[in-house]
This record gives sequence, structure tokens and C-alpha cells, in this order.
Amino acid sequence: MPALLLIAHGSRDPRHAATVAALVREVRAQRPALEVATAYLDHCAPRIPQMVGRLADAVAVPLLLNRAFHAKHDIPAALRAAGAGLPVADVLGPSPLLLAALDRRLAAAGLDVRSAAVRAGTGVVLAAAGSSDPAADAATRRVAAEWRRTRGWAAVEVAYASAAGPRVPDALAALRAAGAGRTAVAPYLLAPGRLPDRIAAAAAGADLVADVLGAAPELAALLLERYDRARRAATAVTALSA
Repeated sequence: MPALLLIAHGSRDPRHAATVAALVREVRAQRPALEVATAYLDHCAPRIPQMVGRLADAVAVPLLLNRAFHAKHDIPAALRAAGAGLPVADVLGPSPLLLAALDRRLAAAGLDVRSAAVRAGTGVVLAAAGSSDPAADAATRRVAAEWRRTRGWAAVEVAYASAAGPRVPDALAALRAAGAGRTAVAPYLLAPGRLPDRIAAAAAGADLVADVLGAAPELAALLLERYDRARRAATAVTALSA
């Protein structure tokens, strides 16, 4: 069975690598027989060329929420430069498992997400990094719409920590204007760092602020789902060409 090569962006903030390591432990706990390795695009080690040389067979799984520049260009270019013709799984979003992970983080922050009445009275800011790629931001807005539709939130507004607005305070104001009795901010981000810190600072006016997705078990299950799909697709292609 090919290894799962998790490809993370990397950060100078040590909390990023610690979170990735915790997520890898959760993936291994869910599938103990699977070899799981990590490589980084930037800032952290090991980098992609170092890691692909150590693996006899692998499927690359990007630790990315949206299909933006890193997924479309950086990861394929890094794999080509390393001489690795690995199958590459799809990015994580959108997925019902991401919505479940967002629910988990709001519950951990103190919101009774199981109560339909609580959800109906709560407006949520889905606070994402933001992208210069319009398709990536459109994907985030679709996640927000699906989250509201399936959970019955009073409203879900998207805010961005970088790129163009709206920012978190703008989104909170929109929720209050729409009549939300309670407001919550849910970072749509994978690990701690500069952007999550910026979101937390901007969310001071919210009733509660959730943590980043981090090593949520739903996220680990989603990585395995993406791995399985890419592995099956690669096997099918091999069989057709044999």
C-alpha cells in the first residue's frame, strides 16, 4: 500500500508544525497500518525533495482547504522539481467532514451546537485566509452557504484575514444587522499562526471565538478519504494502461 505523504505549507510559527504533527498522529490512530509522512512547501523541514526520495511509493495529499495557487502551482512544481510522479489527491474542501469539524470547534468554545434553537439564534462568521484566486473565495462562500443550510444558523457571513474584505468586524456587524442574537467566529484555517491570530484579535466583539480546525478527527478522516480516492484513481489508470 502506498504511503500517505501529507504536504503542508509550513510556517515560521512553531505552533503550525506542532499542529501538523498532532494531525498526523490522529491519521495514524485512525489507520495504524498506513505509513504516513509529512513534507513542507516552505519554512519547515523536511521539504518535498527530501521526503519523496525516502518513500518507495506514495500518494501526495495536500493539507489545503481550497484549490488556489499552492494547489494549482506550488505543489505540482515542487513534485516535478523533485522528479516525483506521485498521484496527488484533491484539496480538502468542500466536504461535510469540514462542517463537522467546524461544529466541533464551536462546541469546544462553549456553543451548544446540538440545540436547534441555539443555532437558529446564532450568526456565525466563517473567517478564512482569503485568496487572490476568485474560484477559491467562491468555494469558501459555498461552504458558508452549505453550513447555514444544513445547520440552520441564523446567518453565516464570510470574512477574510488577508486579500480583499470583508473583514471580521464587517461580518459581525452584518450579522447583528440581520438580527442575530448571538455571534460566533469560526476560523476556517488549519493551524495556528499569523492569520488566525489576526482573526482572533479582530473578533473581540463576538460572543465566542472558536479555535482553528487543527487535529480534529474529522479532518484526519477527510485526509484518509482524499488519499483513498486518489489511490483508487491511480490504480484504475495503471490497470487501463497495462
